Amino acid sequence: MAQNSLLETQSGDPVPADLVDTGFAWRIVGLLSIYRALICVVLLSVFYLTSSPPAVGAHDSKLFQLAAYIYLIFATIGAAGIRRERPHVVSQLQWMLLIDVFAITVIMHASGGIQSGIGNLLIVSVGATAFALPRRSAFVFAALSSITVLIEQLLSTFENLTSFSEFTPAGVLGATIFIIAAAAQPLARRLRESEALAARREVDLANLNELNQYIIQHLRESIVVIDENDHVRLMNDSAARLLGAPEKNSHQHLREISADLYRLTIAWRNDAAGLASSYGGMTSADGATVITPHFAPIGQSSPAPTTIFLEDTSQLAERVQQSKLAALGRLSASIAHEIRNPVGAISHASQLLSEAEGLATEDKRLTDIISNHCSRVSDIISSVLLFSKRDHTRPKKIDLNAWIKEFTDDYLLSARLDAAALKYRPCNGSLQVRVDPGHLQQVLWNLCENALRYGNNADVPGFTIATGRLSGNQRPYLDVLDRGPGIAEDKVEHIFEPFFTNAADGTGLGLFIARELCECNRATLAYEHRNGGGSRFRVVFSDPERWIV
Repeated sequence: MAQNSLLETQSGDPVPADLVDTGFAWRIVGLLSIYRALICVVLLSVFYLTSSPPAVGAHDSKLFQLAAYIYLIFATIGAAGIRRERPHVVSQLQWMLLIDVFAITVIMHASGGIQSGIGNLLIVSVGATAFALPRRSAFVFAALSSITVLIEQLLSTFENLTSFSEFTPAGVLGATIFIIAAAAQPLARRLRESEALAARREVDLANLNELNQYIIQHLRESIVVIDENDHVRLMNDSAARLLGAPEKNSHQHLREISADLYRLTIAWRNDAAGLASSYGGMTSADGATVITPHFAPIGQSSPAPTTIFLEDTSQLAERVQQSKLAALGRLSASIAHEIRNPVGAISHASQLLSEAEGLATEDKRLTDIISNHCSRVSDIISSVLLFSKRDHTRPKKIDLNAWIKEFTDDYLLSARLDAAALKYRPCNGSLQVRVDPGHLQQVLWNLCENALRYGNNADVPGFTIATGRLSGNQRPYLDVLDRGPGIAEDKVEHIFEPFFTNAADGTGLGLFIARELCECNRATLAYEHRNGGGSRFRVVFSDPERWIV
């Protein structure tokens, strides 16, 4: 009903004087029902608790009791009608006001007439009802109330309860009722206009809030807002997907949603001077994305509510990589045609020279240097040319555990390592993935070579290959783990760049090519620091059931 009234006033036009706001009127009916019940209870309590003669009902106690109880019954019936909203609110106001007028007048007469003061109760009933009734109806009932009071005074005079001098207070009461009814009309109009305006503002604010929610939820940027106690106030859909958060995450502690993000948030809060430009990154819940959080405090308090922007660095890295790949593609064509043949000729000439008779020891050392560097250049060229064939993917559905078992046997044999150098921890059951076996062979070989070369630890020799499923989306993965010194924090973001290496004899293309081969097989390769020291390179595969080729 309140909604109907709101629709009638949405245009912003002035509210007509005779417009009945049903929502406002029903609230008046509810308050009057409480008022009637309270009158009956108070009057009956005063009647039974006061000594003889009673303070009320002194003229005719039986009539007083009968009128009071009937009044209480009708008040109860009227309250029941509010719950059912029957009859119509205007009809209910009118017939309940009639009951008020006659019941209060009878109670006033049974208590000794106008001098009892009970007639003043009509002022509240008529005045409150005038707020909700049209103007004409309000004046009609005000006139009816005044006439009823005057008739009661005339009857009391004939019964010698009061004298003719009491007509003056009766007239004053009637005039007061008229004045209250008249004053209630403009006040009711203002109240209805204010209520309609407030309702319009409420709708505008609700619409604005919904618009803000829609914009935030559909932003491509991932946003999390936390309070000063690190409880989540707001999280859009993009951020919820990255963090693997439940749909209803409001008021949850950030630690319950993402322990990694909470750790970075604490590091940011503890950096009071704001000297650090970065607090590290984290992986998404599905293990497929690297996230870098950026923090923006809200207000000047400490600790302050904070907006956290989650940047998907993989997208930025992919754009950078694409520009590098374009340049690398052009370079690889030039390398294939312009460098390989001269390098081959130099290498061949060096070999012939080293086989010459009477070659001095110093010259022999120089020819070895030439051969070694020619071999290194050839390796770089081969890696670049292998990378140029990355788009030729032939994916197959394989059992990852069985495939890795065969790979480890071949790798140990080819590298001439004993079984203790490589440990394999497969997960339970079958682990199906869809990947190009040749590409996976090259990726895993590169990761094993890196672990063997850079992950040495005298206390924990060798490295480990493990498989499993992510806890969130059950995507299959494989890990290559070592207990070596790990990678410095400032170099982690560069290890997958082409030609980046710390080793004097490295090409800097192994990890770069490994990641590119993973991406063309719809898998991801990421680096993480291992708990307890060391490195973890994790390949997360796509769901083989959803990849339809």
